[in-house]
Amino acid sequence: MKKLVSVILTLATAGLLFAQSIASANPETVGADSAMLSLREVSVDKFEREGSWSVKISSDDGVIAARLFDGNPAMKEPLQGEEENADQDTQVLGVRVDFFRRGVDSFTITSGRPLAIEGTVKTLSVWACGRNQDHDMYVLVQDYYGRNFELYMGSLGFSGWKKLTCVVPPSPDGEHGIVQSSAYYGERPGFKVLGFRIDCNPMQARGHYYVYFDDLRAVTDLYDMENRDEDDMSDNW
Repeated sequence: MKKLVSVILTLATAGLLFAQSIASANPETVGADSAMLSLREVSVDKFEREGSWSVKISSDDGVIAARLFDGNPAMKEPLQGEEENADQDTQVLGVRVDFFRRGVDSFTITSGRPLAIEGTVKTLSVWACGRNQDHDMYVLVQDYYGRNFELYMGSLGFSGWKKLTCVVPPSPDGEHGIVQSSAYYGERPGFKVLGFRIDCNPMQARGHYYVYFDDLRAVTDLYDMENRDEDDMSDNW
């Protein structure tokens, strides 16, 4: 009899927990979890077009120049499906700064046009060669509403090539932070990369400084795009 009562209590407790689990399920989180299955790494820019990036520094701090060079990070792997075209990715962007004096200096590397990325961007990455100087690099981005943000990518205090990666924080409510989409204003890509800013270590901002870039990529969630019904209209008119 005691065993029977124990079994009944156990089943009742399990049923209660199961009911609580169903009651507490949030349909919004279910959609978010499913979207994680459609993450794709995409190429944003390979730094192969002369004149597509511009550089700027205050005229009080120094002079700056940029150009393309033949080269490639040896550890970089081509994106899936681009293995056959790997021989076309042969150049990198080089930037040279000649400082006038030590100081709290910074300079920017900006794209000739904002680089729009489809989907919901999760991370950004770029290969950099920083010449082992402790300068800090930020990526400059723009959200759906045209608001500008900066995300820290890391220090350039390393030798040789290194892949720098940053996380794009999600908006907590669709209004604040970096908003990448809106149900009220159509379906245009809502996330754009504008360029980079490097804040120089005052003790090392002297003489000549060289930095190189290659292969800007993004990991983006394309769930909504890949799962749209064929008979569904696009809200872009």
